[in-house]
Amino acid sequence: MTMKEQRGSGASRRDFLKTSSAAVVGGTLASALPASGVFAQGSDEIRVGVIGCGGRGTGAMDNVLRAAPGVRIVAAGDLFRDRLESSLKSIAEKHGARATVPPDRQFVGWDAYQRVVESDVNYIILATPPAFRPMHLKAAIEAGKHVFTEKPVAVDTAGIKQVYELADLAKAKGLGIAAGTQRRHHAAYIETMKRVHDGAIGDVRALRVFWNQGGLWTKPRQPEWTDMEWQLRNWLYFTWLSGDHIVEQHVHNIDVGRWMLGDRMPVRVFGVGGRQARTGPEYGHIYDHFGLDFEFDNGVHMLSMCRQQPGTPGLVAEFAVGATGDCITQDGRRYEITGPRPWKWEGEYTNPYQQEHTNLINSIRAGSPINELRQVADSTLAAIAGREAAYTGRVIVIEELLATPVSLVPERLEFGPIEVPPVAIPGQTQTM
Repeated sequence: MTMKEQRGSGASRRDFLKTSSAAVVGGTLASALPASGVFAQGSDEIRVGVIGCGGRGTGAMDNVLRAAPGVRIVAAGDLFRDRLESSLKSIAEKHGARATVPPDRQFVGWDAYQRVVESDVNYIILATPPAFRPMHLKAAIEAGKHVFTEKPVAVDTAGIKQVYELADLAKAKGLGIAAGTQRRHHAAYIETMKRVHDGAIGDVRALRVFWNQGGLWTKPRQPEWTDMEWQLRNWLYFTWLSGDHIVEQHVHNIDVGRWMLGDRMPVRVFGVGGRQARTGPEYGHIYDHFGLDFEFDNGVHMLSMCRQQPGTPGLVAEFAVGATGDCITQDGRRYEITGPRPWKWEGEYTNPYQQEHTNLINSIRAGSPINELRQVADSTLAAIAGREAAYTGRVIVIEELLATPVSLVPERLEFGPIEVPPVAIPGQTQTM
């Protein structure tokens, strides 16, 4: 629901914060600001800088502007001018002055993220390809900015180790950090998880998590593009940029599986994957399917399956098998518990992409900023371990994987030639 700005309200800042703070339910703020909310003025104003103006960055700008009063987009940056200009044009058409970024706050190039961070912003949105997440988090957190970061937060173990350190730094600085694992801000998911954690299905004995779908977009290579630009504009299909789709997309479902177990981390993972349907060079070198078994230290196993193959049916859902009942969460469709304590979600649907910004902003204004960075880093690490298990054909012990960090990101980031790695072959490929 669009939050309308209320001018002329007699409500005080203290009343606004008191009402917002009272909306905390189960660790997550409730879905709506007070109907009589006021513009946040002075230090309460949320001045947003956006780093990465592709489809997700544009969507995040729309989400944050609808999430709360007193929010403006004041700076934006992207590697490519065409993406920056088209994004800002579309968002200004929707939101007018609140989303009109002056030319001197529009930045292009490899250093655009630094220039956004150095601007007069206090809230950063990170929506570039995941390869750049650790360096952008570092710049924003060291500069004392609150951050909304898209998931995943790294593509390799070197990045994960850095993000863990940044999570601690953000906590020490009192900064708010929300992640793009929007199911954590979805009312139906939250209520379902509360019931699972309260024992509605007994002890969780097994999990199944899925993101199976058809194909995604590609951008045909243009004659003027260097290798680097071609890869950047098709970032989904290169492991160094996206982490492969198990990390970039299926991390959502892995995160829900961990959530069902009280955010427990898996200890090892084994499984398979490959490339059957998307075999052309336009699809880079990533896999198009994975099937994995994650094992937790309490003996629970989680079947993890994801697929991006054109023409195939979709299933995006999570299942928990308990000692006394079962649970299913299927995004936007079904949230249900069966067994002796049956329950089914029948509430209204709220936009979790908007809600995650509402929750972060409310927590900042209430003086108790949330920090989800370690949580999303744990789920990202689990997804990276799953990728490595499939790529190598080995059992991956997650603690050992993290103890030998490797970076996939090139040391020099510049336009020019860059090779496409070979497709991973289990039993032959040694990646990390």
